[in-house]
Amino acid sequence: MRMIHALIFAAPLALLLPLTAQADNWPAGAKKDYMKDCVAAASQSVDAKTAEQHCACGAEKLSEKFSTAEIKQLMSKTTQPSAELRTKALDAIQACRATK
Repeated sequence: MRMIHALIFAAPLALLLPLTAQADNWPAGAKKDYMKDCVAAASQSVDAKTAEQHCACGAEKLSEKFSTAEIKQLMSKTTQPSAELRTKALDAIQACRATK
């Protein structure tokens, strides 16, 4: 059951990791899009306030550990990021896991 919750939060984050990078690292509009998608996905498992906190934490962690180029790769809608980059992103946001 724990793994399912982790996957629920990880999926949007993995797809939108570039949006969680620092304001300087984020492409224009990417962080806003990330937060919107992340909160929508996380709200399926936790209340809206917890989802917002989880996603904001994830965005901060990603901004600390990822470059703009890495964020662009994570957020790309045309190509999938490498398994290594996705794993790095999931590891970065692990501390932000939200629970009911």
